[in-house]
Amino acid sequence: MKDKLAQSERRFAELIWRLEPIGSGELVKLCSREMGWKKSTTYTVLKNLCEKGIFQNQNAVVTSLLKKDEFYARQGRRFVEDAFGGSLPKFLAAFIGGRKLSDTQAAVLKKLIDEHKES
Repeated sequence: MKDKLAQSERRFAELIWRLEPIGSGELVKLCSREMGWKKSTTYTVLKNLCEKGIFQNQNAVVTSLLKKDEFYARQGRRFVEDAFGGSLPKFLAAFIGGRKLSDTQAAVLKKLIDEHKES
């Protein structure tokens, strides 16, 4: 799966995730109304996102192969890999950037670390 989407693809994907399952004909009407797209544009972008393994269009019904949360989690992991050499501590240090965490935020992070720590 290719993680990077153009802004228009991301907007389109968000629309599908919000409304799925959605008939492809209804999706064409919606994209015309909300995005100003022609039918051919909608089908071209849908085809591209299907080829990327994010959606499928079977029997004129569009559904996701990759749920929104999973897609963005993969994007996040790819970003940490590319920008920080896969180092989660380096990413967190950059993300926090000298700010202070609240006690609640620190507790949530500690809990996440404990839940995902190798034994």
